[in-house]
Amino acid sequence: MGRGRRIGYVGGAALVAAVVAGLAVVPASAQERDLPVPYGALATLAAQASPAPADPPGSNDDDCEPSAAHPDPVVLVHGLGANKSVNWQTMSPLLANEGYCVFALTYGTALAGEQVGGLLPMEQSAEQLDAFVDGVLEATGAERVDLVGHSEGTLMPQYWLQFLGGDAVTDDYVAVTPLYDGTLADPLPVAALADALGVRDVAGAPVALACGSCPQFISGSDYLERMAQAGTRVEGVDYTTIMTRYDQLVVPYTSGELEGATNIVVQDGCEIDLSDHLSIIFSERTGALILNALDPENARDVPCRPVLPLLGNEVI
Repeated sequence: MGRGRRIGYVGGAALVAAVVAGLAVVPASAQERDLPVPYGALATLAAQASPAPADPPGSNDDDCEPSAAHPDPVVLVHGLGANKSVNWQTMSPLLANEGYCVFALTYGTALAGEQVGGLLPMEQSAEQLDAFVDGVLEATGAERVDLVGHSEGTLMPQYWLQFLGGDAVTDDYVAVTPLYDGTLADPLPVAALADALGVRDVAGAPVALACGSCPQFISGSDYLERMAQAGTRVEGVDYTTIMTRYDQLVVPYTSGELEGATNIVVQDGCEIDLSDHLSIIFSERTGALILNALDPENARDVPCRPVLPLLGNEVI
């Protein structure tokens, strides 16, 4: 989310590439499955380097028929500065291997192609999500979908759920690094200071020219206030939030806590997990938490392995 997210995906690529050689890309357990499931940054870097974003592995098969065990297709919603390919190299094949019909979109592109998503105001991106979900339901014959979102992909769909009727066709919503109260509220009250000085709109205007959604992330924005007034948690949708204490972009990370949701911090019970805003989305622990949220009746053990910021699961 925000400009920092672009740095996480793009500016840090050289650093990640230099260190990533020592990472496990596919653990042994995943090698026995139909699709490889990478638990490190290498697949994300490769997807980012591609001249055109492809569908992430296991996704966007219009011929996929939801099973009785998993009747709701899963729609993956990426974060700011990413796209469907960059964000979902891990979770898409993981879900497909478990028998889910998986669909992923790129939304909010303001430039040619689909390389950089999430830049449009979130109200506009929510319209794109609405059309995409309609297509998923038509293709699969399903009545409802499950959502799995990361960063902006946890906040933009709220508009769809609250104001565009998305609640009527959504069952489970798994939000990774959500920010329902925005960012930059604590410990440095940047948003409050901007309001006190009367410069929020002036300061945000130049940013909004290049990234219409960026000012909407800041605590106290009109977008967040409208969401809060409508009631952030939408009735009839089962929410699970997955947060990390080391989130450098959602500040404080507790902005992701939602009353009435199942709120999870990945470090609870696993202090060696140092996931940050980026690496949490290709962590093995996060993958298990997502699967358990979507299918709690068949919950599996959640692994605890070392996870590095930016890089993911480390080779031991």
